[in-house]
Amino acid sequence: MKNPVRAVEVLTSVKTDYCLGFPGSMQKITDDGTMLLHPDHTDKLLRAEYACETLTIGDERLGFYKYADWLPVNHFLSGSSAPITYKSERLAKFLKLKNLYITFSGFFPERDVYMLTGTFKECEAYAVCGRLPEDFKDVLVVASAGNTARAFARVCSENNIKLLLVVPHIRRSKLWFREELNPCVKLITVGGNSDYYDAIRVADDICKLPGFVAEGGAKNVARRDGMGTTVLSAVTAIGEIPDYYFQAVGSGTGAIAAWEANLRFNASGDFEKKKMRLHVSQNEPFTPMYDAWKENSRQLLPMDEAESKKKLSQIFADVLANRKPPYGIKGGLYDALIDSEGDMHTVTNEEAKLASKIFLREEGIDIEPAAAVATASLMKCVEDGTVERDAIIMLNITGGGSERFKSEHNTVNLEPSYVIDIEKYNPEADAKMVLELFENRKVRKA
Repeated sequence: MKNPVRAVEVLTSVKTDYCLGFPGSMQKITDDGTMLLHPDHTDKLLRAEYACETLTIGDERLGFYKYADWLPVNHFLSGSSAPITYKSERLAKFLKLKNLYITFSGFFPERDVYMLTGTFKECEAYAVCGRLPEDFKDVLVVASAGNTARAFARVCSENNIKLLLVVPHIRRSKLWFREELNPCVKLITVGGNSDYYDAIRVADDICKLPGFVAEGGAKNVARRDGMGTTVLSAVTAIGEIPDYYFQAVGSGTGAIAAWEANLRFNASGDFEKKKMRLHVSQNEPFTPMYDAWKENSRQLLPMDEAESKKKLSQIFADVLANRKPPYGIKGGLYDALIDSEGDMHTVTNEEAKLASKIFLREEGIDIEPAAAVATASLMKCVEDGTVERDAIIMLNITGGGSERFKSEHNTVNLEPSYVIDIEKYNPEADAKMVLELFENRKVRKA
């Protein structure tokens, strides 16, 4: 195996050499920093193709941007921290595993990771915002169930990027921070009987206004490659590609990113070629992707909206609440699972809560509910023999240390500037109120 790791000079501004394309196409596209889909191929996810076929890891002082060779960024932003991978001892012993590696994103000073919002969504935010042109003056619009909004708010606040967050009103408590935010960040919440999909719908309408740009979710190559740094961390720390990858999924974007990073390593020649098997999990009773997967269906099965919202209200890991995930799109989660010979599982609330307690006891840090779902899924797969006890396993802990952080720091919540009642939603009238938010005029709450 070649050694792809060497220190490079610390830079404050850099433009990665890359273009956009998709598998099987010779057509390469120059990126403008905001493109989400190719206009002639909207049924496929674009991918970033990097001039550096092998990964050179930069100086640790670059934080997250030490992986810039494989990030579609035009410049670096301040304040980032990279995921950390370490070989588990206590949890591995508890599960009787020989090669369990934990990739941790969040706040865990003893492991030298300082994501101050407690979630790997910071990897998305630093990549997406670093991809934007340096002279970007528009308003970036992000729809979120909570954690993504918290991460983008922190990054945009600290780097003076105009940001509009659209979040279900019931999730507003997730918008906590260590200090008051820059007024360039605004929050509107969607009230009534709303969920994450309603927030996405409102955000899509807002992006039709001049000067408002959609972040794009899974369609944004920077979001996926930002999340893929978890795999870059794991592979370079372990010295080989894992046999198995475990993560909980709401949209599935993180698992898609992991698959794409795996393919990039295979193409690089730096490590023995291997496709790690993706094992992703959903939180019962809301399991739309699991249900489709078990029916061998590329498309999600028909869902009654009222029944879906009822199930959503019952899950422990509420950030996994996505009724319209990028499951069936070409290059999406369905393809990732097929190509990696992976599988999808379900976890009950009780199983996830137990896994959370076990992780805290064995590894010494609290974890987010979604990470608990992933841990519970691993525990079940170990118990039923799905994974071998000597296999190289990557457990992607996508968020942790939030409770620790809040116990050690005073935090403040971002209050909404405007609340939309989804039952009374009027796109035209509400759009006028949104425009006022960025015109420094007083805005009333609905």
